[in-house]
Amino acid sequence: MRANLFLSLLATAAALTLSNVSLAEHAPDTPKKPVATEYNGLTVEDPYQWLENDDDSQVKAWSSVQNQRTRKYLDSLPDRAAIEKQLSDWYAKTSPSYFSLVSRPGILFAMKFQPPKQQPMLVTLASADDLKSEKIVLDPNVLDTKGATTIDWFVPSLDAKCVAVSLSTGGSEDGTLHFYETATGKALPDAIAHVQYPTAGGSAAWNADGTGVYYTRFPRKGERPDADLNFYQQIYFHKLGTPDTDDTYSIGKDFPRIAEITLQSSRDGKYFLATVANGDGGDFEHFLLGPDGIWKQITQFSDQIKLARLGRDDAIYLLSRAEAPRGKILRLPLEVPELRNAAEIVSAGEAVIEQTVPSNDALYTGDLLGGPSQIRRFDLNGKNATVIPIPQISSVQEMLALENGSLLFRDVSYTAPAAWFQCSAGKTDPAKTALRSTSPVSLADIEVRRELATSKDGTKIPLNILFRKGTKRDGQNPTLLYGYGGYGISMSPNFDFTRRLWFNLGGVYVVANIRGGGEFGEEWHKAGNLTKKQNVFDDFAAAAEYLIKEKYTRSEKLAVQGGSNGGLLMGALITQRPDLFRAVVSSVGIYDMLRVELAPNGAFNVTEFGTVQNPEQFKALYAYSPYHHVVDGTKYPAVLMMTGANDGRVAPYHSRKMTARLIAANKSENPILLRTSSSAGHGIGTALSERIKQVADIYAFLFAQLGMTGKPSD
Repeated sequence: MRANLFLSLLATAAALTLSNVSLAEHAPDTPKKPVATEYNGLTVEDPYQWLENDDDSQVKAWSSVQNQRTRKYLDSLPDRAAIEKQLSDWYAKTSPSYFSLVSRPGILFAMKFQPPKQQPMLVTLASADDLKSEKIVLDPNVLDTKGATTIDWFVPSLDAKCVAVSLSTGGSEDGTLHFYETATGKALPDAIAHVQYPTAGGSAAWNADGTGVYYTRFPRKGERPDADLNFYQQIYFHKLGTPDTDDTYSIGKDFPRIAEITLQSSRDGKYFLATVANGDGGDFEHFLLGPDGIWKQITQFSDQIKLARLGRDDAIYLLSRAEAPRGKILRLPLEVPELRNAAEIVSAGEAVIEQTVPSNDALYTGDLLGGPSQIRRFDLNGKNATVIPIPQISSVQEMLALENGSLLFRDVSYTAPAAWFQCSAGKTDPAKTALRSTSPVSLADIEVRRELATSKDGTKIPLNILFRKGTKRDGQNPTLLYGYGGYGISMSPNFDFTRRLWFNLGGVYVVANIRGGGEFGEEWHKAGNLTKKQNVFDDFAAAAEYLIKEKYTRSEKLAVQGGSNGGLLMGALITQRPDLFRAVVSSVGIYDMLRVELAPNGAFNVTEFGTVQNPEQFKALYAYSPYHHVVDGTKYPAVLMMTGANDGRVAPYHSRKMTARLIAANKSENPILLRTSSSAGHGIGTALSERIKQVADIYAFLFAQLGMTGKPSD
């Protein structure tokens, strides 16, 4: 790393202050056009509801002015351009990474990301240790030289001769299903539109002889009212070589409006399993299609079966949280597929069972221990348990059983990039395969500590604290605290080499395992959703207070970051504790909790957040809704809001309305900025070049706001 890089990240503290004052004074006025709505007898006024119309010329003009203002500020920061160049240089030196592996007899399919290519591509390998055998099946960078087209997901046929691929553009996640020959990469003429859309996603499963697929599809124009065209996902069957207008309906008319369907087939193609989620709240039901051609419902939402996997021994393996919030494993014979016939084979314990993978002769579980992972191996009756050793404080991101009975798993830690390991059948000593990533920079000098903060109600909240060895706890360290807290999604260890920039300027990086996630099972999740969402914000505030109390940092040197549901977290902290931190980066966030369910994707969130139609849930939503708790005359921290114009998961208007409200209310000298990317959505499928620009903007903003100056050491 060049010694003089970022030498003048900030000209002087005085220059920063002047810049902030200038921005605050010249923030454009946003017209108020109040609209009053009554909720459960309470009238709520919305001054910026007009900003919800994406296609309105005034909204577009307003967004353009905000973007210009944001760019003027960010581009004027010392070495903003140098940060982007450094990131680009590092990405160019990054090794390929492999993910989303799928096994078929004698062949592996994988997604491969190889910077500086803009998008990952689909490849095949003879094995995880034979890189020379790699062949490209589909490269979206060739399909679209602008880098706007991405692979949403893929499913190979059972004989591996063909592969079904969902493609979408511009980060929209609106996928069309295409088909390709594996050996040649040749595209077949078949194409099926609207098989994938956020957040219901999409899925497919091949029949036994590879002549067709069962797939998910949303309604087409005329099949339902326009307001329902991104709901009511159903399952159809497509025979290769025929027009999709001839496809036959299979099941789904009775599924919920907010159904999210995932399909899988048995290894012999005789059985198909449909997992149906009731929106994003974490409840599932399951349906099985057998040789008799009849779909049978085997579980209901109330049964608390969170995961189902077709085994290779005529059984389904079920992850149940019924009376076991941390999970237990059931085995259900296919010949009598009724839940009452399922036998418990792995009992609940301290570990949270997150994944279950059956192989020829073993059952593997991927467990969570409050954030970090472990892997256990059982026989198919749940006996003879052994723990497979993995690196300490690491995360098992994927697990895959191969035809020979061995296990492949992808592991990553905060200080080491991801690598695939293989554990041979009957063994407990995994070996690192050739599918491993290298980093352009080392994080070997970074120490990782797990410490506990105490939340408002006494709950202990784990913190993962990363810093350079030898860092003094004198209250002066610039610190970035990251959180999410929702949907049962756990914040497990991950590797990000761009943090090298942060550490080189003395930064401390912290990930909080707050409630709403799944780090400690379903109870941890349920303690932070619906009417208990305030616990999430209290946990995060407690994490910040702990870092200050323990002299890792102080409020003036503390920044917070989150995205999506984590953006809601940022909005809540901005409005509830504006005194607690100096700067915030909030990406694709949700801020107006009273109108979120009106957006197409927002309806899927009702099972996680609640609905204004329910008086008790409305009371909770209104009590923390960030947009409604911005107070005029408050001194707010510096805020960088980021959104994507093509976001189908969280409507970009949330960021527009929250920005307008904060600018109008703010009495501090700190900038309130909105950055809208015209070429991105929620973040999935974003081209590498845009991702680099986003990260460069974030670091430049945070370095400036926290006064991070000086010469970074190697």
